[in-house]
Amino acid sequence: MAGILAKPATIFIRLLNTFITRYYTKMIERYSRPEMAAIWTQETKFKKWLDVELAACKAHVTLGNIPESSYRIICDNAQIDVDRIDAIEAEVHHDVIAFLTCVAEFVGEESRFVHLGLTSSDVVDTAFSLLIRDAGHQLRHGLDTLMTAVKTQAHAHKMTLTMGRTHGVHAEPTTLGMKLTVWYDELQRHCYRLDHALETMNVGKLSGAVGNYAHMPPQLEQLVCDELGLKPAPISTQILQRDRHAEFITTLALIAGTIEKMAVEIRSLQKTEFNEITEPFSARQKGSSAMPHKRNPIVCERLSGLARVIRGYALTAMENQALWHERDISHSSAERVIFPDATMALDYMLAQMTRVITGMHVNVDQMTANIAKSYNVFFSQQLLLKMIDHGMSREDAYRIVQKNAHAAFDEHVSFDKKIAEDPEIQSLLSEKERNDLFSLSPYTQHIDTIFNRVYPPVNG
Repeated sequence: MAGILAKPATIFIRLLNTFITRYYTKMIERYSRPEMAAIWTQETKFKKWLDVELAACKAHVTLGNIPESSYRIICDNAQIDVDRIDAIEAEVHHDVIAFLTCVAEFVGEESRFVHLGLTSSDVVDTAFSLLIRDAGHQLRHGLDTLMTAVKTQAHAHKMTLTMGRTHGVHAEPTTLGMKLTVWYDELQRHCYRLDHALETMNVGKLSGAVGNYAHMPPQLEQLVCDELGLKPAPISTQILQRDRHAEFITTLALIAGTIEKMAVEIRSLQKTEFNEITEPFSARQKGSSAMPHKRNPIVCERLSGLARVIRGYALTAMENQALWHERDISHSSAERVIFPDATMALDYMLAQMTRVITGMHVNVDQMTANIAKSYNVFFSQQLLLKMIDHGMSREDAYRIVQKNAHAAFDEHVSFDKKIAEDPEIQSLLSEKERNDLFSLSPYTQHIDTIFNRVYPPVNG
């Protein structure tokens, strides 16, 4: 009876394990692009494991530990079968042993030389670095593409005046090109951060169970890493230290944070009361099941939500740093989730924000109209400085300017009209001086200088 009951249980565990390991990425398929999702399949992971094992066998040949003929047999016959690995793992509950058993079934007798002197993490962590490298390069490409889109729009709207807002309140005019260039400059910093994080992660380790090379020499690690385009970690335990992985994930969180920053600004400017920028809205798109008039910033809202997810993964990555002694596997289950999800989510975010920036509608007329809603009170600083220049104390000048600015806004009267009626200002400034205050040129006079700092001219 026990055997009869055990069989369905084994089948159930096998099916559940297959679903979790093979189809896990389907959980965020809505927010996954094929190129990035392909990096995190079980098949790709096992292929990377096999790459490490074959590189180790080749190194053993160089060191005289394995006959070259055996290595050739291994290379010619080694294969992976995901279904077979899943079936074995359901019984042995160890994914690397299941993988090695499957490979041995294809290789035959010479499989005794596979995994020679290695521990599981030698293979898993080194292969994980390869997967992260591939995912990171995909993200770097997406970052470059987004930057190109932002730069193009920044130059197109270099002098497009719009109201700058601090605390959500009208401050002084700026340009849309300036807004976009602030984002571009931030994205440039993320390029450096991502490159640095990928360099930090571009390491392998084949140092054994506690990192002391008890069963293989350091030369083998060097040969394997050279073969795979990695650097040997200067020192390791049974695993690579997880500060490296935390740096990578927190870098992704920072990039996601900038995308969210861009998304929040676009969402804000798409409010009906502002109507300055709107994200793309296709001809057949629907905004609301109840209200046909709606055009909602759903892409930017979606990006804000995904940024929160990646920030949560950054916390998990940092918590993975503290493991027991030379290792435990409390980090392993978390990394199976956070690395595929974080890289796929950010890859999707980069592509979607590129689409938003490229296709956004800029309502220049509305920007001009919104500037006018301040009744010219944003010229208050120019008036303040001119009055100080004429010898008035800052405190007195501030009091007079503030009184007129607040009155103009509250009474819906142009600021220039209010100051023309103020006897204290009249006695200090001539009519020409007062009229000269109301020029927009100071807000754009140094735009070229700023752009040349961020986008250095190409010589020749």
